[in-house]
Amino acid sequence: MPAELSYQLAEVILAESARGGLGPGSRLPTERRLAADMGATRTSIRHALAVLEAQGHISREVGRGTFLRHDPAQRGATGTGTGSSGPGAATQDTSAAPADSSASDRPGQAASAAGEASASFAPADVMTIRRLLEPLAMPLVVAWATARDFREMDRCLAGGDRAASYEEFENWDLALHRTIMAASHSPLLGQLYSVIETARHGHSWGDLKRRSASRERRERYQADHAALVAALRARDSDRATEAMRTHLSRVNNDLFGETA
Repeated sequence: MPAELSYQLAEVILAESARGGLGPGSRLPTERRLAADMGATRTSIRHALAVLEAQGHISREVGRGTFLRHDPAQRGATGTGTGSSGPGAATQDTSAAPADSSASDRPGQAASAAGEASASFAPADVMTIRRLLEPLAMPLVVAWATARDFREMDRCLAGGDRAASYEEFENWDLALHRTIMAASHSPLLGQLYSVIETARHGHSWGDLKRRSASRERRERYQADHAALVAALRARDSDRATEAMRTHLSRVNNDLFGETA
C-alpha cells in the first residue's frame, strides 16, 4: 500500500474517531469493523493503524484491542511533551503534528494538500535540507527535551526494533525523527519539519527508499538512532550533532551512492 494512502486513511480514522466523540482511553473498533465502515481492506486498515501507533495517537494491546492515547480532535497532542518550558512556550505546541493541524476536521482537504506538497520535492532536495536542518537543531533538543520526550524517543526506538517489514520500520524511523525535532519545543521548527515529513510520504521518496532498503541497513540505522538518543539524553550537544550528521550521511549514501 503506498505510504501516502496509509497516512490519508490514518487521518480519516482520527477524524471519524473525533466525530464519534471518542477520547483518550477509548477503544477503537476492530480492524474488521473499521474496514467495513470505511470501505477499505483489512490490510489497508492495518497499515493505517501502524502509522497511528508510530505517531503516538494509539496503543495496541494484545488481547485487549486498540486504544486512543490522545484526543483525536487535538492533532498537536501526540506522544511528545508539551511542557511550559522551551523557546516556544508562549505559543501553541505543535508536537510533531503529522500535517496541517488547522485542517484536522477536513481530512480530505488535508490529504490532498499533503499529496500535492509531497509531489513537489525531489528526494535529493529532501535529503539536502534534512542534512542542513536536523544536525543544527540538536543543541535545541539537548537544551529543552523533557523526560516525557525521552520516553517517546524510547517508544519509537522499541518500535523500530520490533519492525518486521520495510513499511513498519519506515513508520518508526519517521516517528523518531519527528519526536526528536519536536523535543526542541520550537513551534516554528516543528512546522518546518512537518514539510519534510510530508515529502517523505510521497511516491518518489518511498520508491527510492524501498529500493535501497535491506535488513543490514535497517540494523545500522537503528544503531545510529540509539547512539543519537543516548547523546541527547547525556545532554551532549557536540556528540548529538555529530551523531545526527553521521546518520543522515549514511542514509544519503545508501540512497544516492554518495556522501558529499
